[in-house]
Amino acid sequence: MSSAFGISILIFVVTYVVIMTEKWSRTTVALVGGILMVLTGLITQQEAITHFIDFNTLGLLIGMMIIVAVVKRTGMFEAFAIWAVKVTKGRSAQLLLMFTFLTAIAAAFLNAVTAVLLIAPITISLTKFLKINAMPFLMMEVLASNIGGTGTMVGDPPNVMIGSAVGLTFMDFVTNTGPLAVIVLLALVPVMMLIYRKQLKHEPFKQELLDKLDSKKQISDWKLFYRSLAIMILTVFGFAIHHYVGLETATIAMTGAIAIIVMTGESPDEALGEVDWGSIFFFLGLFMLVGGIESTGVITWVAQWAVTQTQGNIEMTASLILWISALASAFIDNIPFTATMIPLIKEMEVMMGINLDTLWWALSIGACYGGNGTVIGSSPNVIIAALAAQNGYDMSFKKYFIIGFPVMIFTIILGHLYIAFRYF
Repeated sequence: MSSAFGISILIFVVTYVVIMTEKWSRTTVALVGGILMVLTGLITQQEAITHFIDFNTLGLLIGMMIIVAVVKRTGMFEAFAIWAVKVTKGRSAQLLLMFTFLTAIAAAFLNAVTAVLLIAPITISLTKFLKINAMPFLMMEVLASNIGGTGTMVGDPPNVMIGSAVGLTFMDFVTNTGPLAVIVLLALVPVMMLIYRKQLKHEPFKQELLDKLDSKKQISDWKLFYRSLAIMILTVFGFAIHHYVGLETATIAMTGAIAIIVMTGESPDEALGEVDWGSIFFFLGLFMLVGGIESTGVITWVAQWAVTQTQGNIEMTASLILWISALASAFIDNIPFTATMIPLIKEMEVMMGINLDTLWWALSIGACYGGNGTVIGSSPNVIIAALAAQNGYDMSFKKYFIIGFPVMIFTIILGHLYIAFRYF
């Protein structure tokens, strides 16, 4: 192994350790780690820009943050929150169930990032109104977005990559990873309800108080409301058909953002001021950081080791891919890992002369569910953590890890059993 191999591992590990200590801003630490990969020559600036930085993800985030910022000013989120209170009579447990399944469904049929960008602001408004802790809700939305996103081809980036590379269809994912997503979510909900049972104790509202609540009064500007709602619906529809029209999700999101600024007369400066630039630059640093270990062959080495250890046993290979993908995706971005695993699994199919669809499902489940392991394991995690911090909640690496990592192990065990019983 070359010196570059060792240096990239050193920079990567030290950066993640410092992020986990939380003594410095994680955005600053990620940017330092990323730029060190460039300064040490492990990747060039051109490679970082053209190959490793995922501008589709960044564009999607920026576009949706602008749309959500404008929509938020209409009072739409507060109106929905009051409607939810009236439907559930203010019962915290029922509200948690409503938002959990809503997030999972939105993640499956839109994508996980869009789901949390739309639902998390409503959650904050709701919990502020009820004067209850938002953390159980935000935590469940993180987990539900990653689980629900696994159920379809468009829910999570690894599924898009796998489906495109192998020729698997939307319905292939629905019938293979979809049932597991439902099973895992149903199994996880009672566990999380038990964990947060003390924080979910809240007396239901009296009927006379519920009768006084009027969601319509929360809308501050109906003209702005209708225009914003129309653009948001069209943007979401764009996500659903973007594969058919040949446009990336970032293009759809940025088109929606520009449209909402033009159609509502919103100040571009004010809209851009609502973007969480800290999270955007955090992702920028992570992309360069992971690019460094990818360019030196670290990810390829790990993937090859995982595949060769099984000596051609398909069941063992599927299990190893599942667990390696999950553990790796908890700490590094699952996109480059998935990109590395795809050609290796294809090569195995050629060598063995058989179709190994089971390995693709193992890769999908491991890469997507693994994102629940840490607060930096997936895009929804980072977004909700930033939103929590903005509203005075502490979703630190340590606090998230205590719940998120055991949950990730639990869901991967369910995934392991599902693969074993269904395919072997």
